Amino acid sequence: MKPTINGPVRYSNRSLRLLSLVGRLDIVWFVVLILWKLIWFDKALSIPNMAMSTSDFWVALGAVLIVGGWTLGLSARWRTLALMILNVILTILIFSDLVYFRYFQDFISVPVLLQAAQVSSLGDSIASLIMLKDGLLFIDWIVVIPLSIVTFRMLSKERRVQSSSYILPGSSRRRPKIITRLISGIVSIAIGSLLIAVPVQQATSTWAKGLFAGHWWNASIYNVTGLLGFHGYDVYRYAKDNWFSGATISAEELAGAKQWFADHRADRQGPPVSFSKYKDSNVIIVQAEAFENFVIGKKINGQEITPHLNALLKESMYFNRFFHQTGQGRTSDADFGVNGSLHPLPTGSVFIRYPNQTYDMLPGILKSAGYETGAYHAYDAGFWNRYLMYNNMGYDFFMSRKDYKVDEPLGWSVGDKSFLRQSVARMSEAQNPFYSFLITLTSHHPYKLPESAQQLNVDPHKDTIFGDYLQAIRYVDDAVGEMTADLKQRGLWDKTIWVLYGDHDNSIWDREPLAQLLGHDISDLDMLEMKNQVPLIVHLPDGANAGTYDTPSGQLDIAPTLLHWLGIDAGDKYMMGHNLLAPNNRLVVLRNGSFTDGNVFYVPSADGLFENGTCFDYSTRQTTDASRCEPLEAEAKHRLSISDQVITHNLIKQFRQDGN
Repeated sequence: MKPTINGPVRYSNRSLRLLSLVGRLDIVWFVVLILWKLIWFDKALSIPNMAMSTSDFWVALGAVLIVGGWTLGLSARWRTLALMILNVILTILIFSDLVYFRYFQDFISVPVLLQAAQVSSLGDSIASLIMLKDGLLFIDWIVVIPLSIVTFRMLSKERRVQSSSYILPGSSRRRPKIITRLISGIVSIAIGSLLIAVPVQQATSTWAKGLFAGHWWNASIYNVTGLLGFHGYDVYRYAKDNWFSGATISAEELAGAKQWFADHRADRQGPPVSFSKYKDSNVIIVQAEAFENFVIGKKINGQEITPHLNALLKESMYFNRFFHQTGQGRTSDADFGVNGSLHPLPTGSVFIRYPNQTYDMLPGILKSAGYETGAYHAYDAGFWNRYLMYNNMGYDFFMSRKDYKVDEPLGWSVGDKSFLRQSVARMSEAQNPFYSFLITLTSHHPYKLPESAQQLNVDPHKDTIFGDYLQAIRYVDDAVGEMTADLKQRGLWDKTIWVLYGDHDNSIWDREPLAQLLGHDISDLDMLEMKNQVPLIVHLPDGANAGTYDTPSGQLDIAPTLLHWLGIDAGDKYMMGHNLLAPNNRLVVLRNGSFTDGNVFYVPSADGLFENGTCFDYSTRQTTDASRCEPLEAEAKHRLSISDQVITHNLIKQFRQDGN
């Protein structure tokens, strides 16, 4: 080292040359590393028909240049530190999206982040979704973080030496360098913007036309914008809708929404002969966590997986083509769809985003009819914002975890056997007819139960997530068996309409164990059905109408049907479901834009083009030309649009203010 004229020690010319090289290349390495992570992420997703193309590569490169390019306006030392921080933030974002996609088949959006408090409660589920290979996303940190810190410190020391020895702070000799840096940053952002704008414009003017106006799946946006572009657009969309829009629905749109409900009034009404047949009956709904339909009636190693439900089917209505209609809100979406008969939102949870809007909710309607209404869920009252939402929905009370004695600690909370037993004890105290909505929890992902709670021989699937799932479902079946026995012993069974359905799929996408259990190969349509169909079992007080119903139906259909049986005209309610007893002209629409009328089943393509979607013919269970599904597409999209308008613009409140 050579002393300066003022005494401080300066770095050698070799060190300074190394620092200078690092300073010049830090942006290059940043772009290379983040771009590699985005490419790795895309391959890890393996979304059909969405492999990264050349145009996708340029879009991703453009996004990285925008995100990192502004740092070129900083001095070398601050740029090094800023790029390190950006590397950490973007890596965590990419990793979080990867884990989230494995569970939800979707990307994290701003509304999802607003419910981020839920994540702390998903510990074991999240852990089970993380794979060893995911560590590749972080491996560069071993070099990047320490090298960036050392470089920042060395450049900071050299900067102090230079400032005190040669160049006075604020000297005009620094201005050309600052201007050069600013120009470099602006040029980088401009180039990045151009790399994004050209492919996106080309896509949205051809095969992806109208994508941003009415997308039905975030993966469709990702397919055009890439991951960083998706998040940029998502922030823009959220800010526009919630902070800056001041948007109101037009008079034409308002009238159109109102007219839709008027035109579909008959769909919500059932046969006159059954109207009010079970007036003043109690109503119990059990929403079973992650309960898929394929387990009903099935055996493994000679053992029934659901023996109690199988027996119950002999005296109940069983809908074997019943679809869950949930989105990102999962359990809360099922709750919302069943009680409010509206579709969930394309992003986030209605419970989180719009808990104070006006809805025609089953508990509120029944409360007005003299029912005592209660919600039961042995978990935190604030999870999914239930405490606030349930008050708005019209519940008299909400039994959450604090109200239960944890005498059977299992999984996330008290086991379902104890949960159902304590819940039935509470509802048996009601003086009036009661409506009880219960959400089970023990069969929540990742489904691992202690050996003492496992009853099945699930070989060869023992200690796999599929085997654990079957054990959890058997436990829930036993819990339901104990519940029905308890209701009978208390004299409530014959006075109650009892309903059980699954809330959403189990997030297990491996076909091999399913094929082994069911004894046949799992086709694409088989897999789609298993991931979208959950059981619906309805037991009426007199055991009437027992049998298997194979007409397509969905979660939105439950509320109008129950109101019909109880003698409340669902035609007057702003609900989108069909009456389950009116099988004609049925159309079941899922949140991602899929739909079925029982004859065809359509699944949209991620690129947004109708003709690239998949249309299945139920008569052959094979794919057919997309034109077979085309007559229903417009109505399916229209229903989702109407539902979104009702929620986001609080239309039911406006309808009520207009005297309708």
